[in-house]
Amino acid sequence: MIGPTPLLDFFKRGEVERDVRMEAALGTLAPRAYEQLAILVLLLEDPDQEVRTTADETLSRIPEEALKAFLARSDVPIGLREFFADRGIFPDEMPDITVEVDVEEPLLDASGESDDALFGNENEDRDTAQQRLQKMSFTERLRAAVKGTREMRSILVRDTNKMISAAVLSSPKLAEPEVEAFAKMANVSDDVLRTIANNRAWMKNYNIALSLTKNPKTPLGTSLHIMPRLNDRDLAQLSVDRNVPEPLRIAARKKIVAKQSGKEKG
Repeated sequence: MIGPTPLLDFFKRGEVERDVRMEAALGTLAPRAYEQLAILVLLLEDPDQEVRTTADETLSRIPEEALKAFLARSDVPIGLREFFADRGIFPDEMPDITVEVDVEEPLLDASGESDDALFGNENEDRDTAQQRLQKMSFTERLRAAVKGTREMRSILVRDTNKMISAAVLSSPKLAEPEVEAFAKMANVSDDVLRTIANNRAWMKNYNIALSLTKNPKTPLGTSLHIMPRLNDRDLAQLSVDRNVPEPLRIAARKKIVAKQSGKEKG
């Protein structure tokens, strides 16, 4: 499936500094095919001429066969197809089976081996990851949030800069056990917890939903919305959990009473 990500949303809202926009225009930032194309198209309207020109040059460097194969996907938004049609590029009617397009990868990877040297590998411990991050510029940390190691993501999801933490949640390398760990953290921003709660795929995982509900940092409205999904045992524990807001405990108790009344009537 393809679609918006927290990182793409920042670009849509125009909340991105010039150096980051230039990084994206070069094709070195966005992790997924759709995200890369959507950001580059947005940057063609950037107020900075150099950013516009760079984005246009990067778009022209994307292999045409890979682009046509991607545009042939049924889940590609019609607006994106129309944009490329205006540039004379149309979806493949008979896709070339020799051209494989991984939607979890960018269509043009402009970072190369430099990222591998910058981020290290998954075997490095937390201290090493922290030391690497301390030496990075903002745009490098942003790339690390998207393409770095698991340890880097666990550090950067708590970054005070909202764009950095949003980039972590946009990473195609992010696995559900990591999301569950984030959902338990009381030292992440409300935005991180809200973004997790708004992701339908993640919320199919019961443990993620439970972790969000039990996290005292989760916005009350979000917790109240998730709470009815809990099973009887977890609902009972929530009703006496002094770490969560009182309105959530009260709502859990009311839910238990309602369930018991329903059973008695049945």
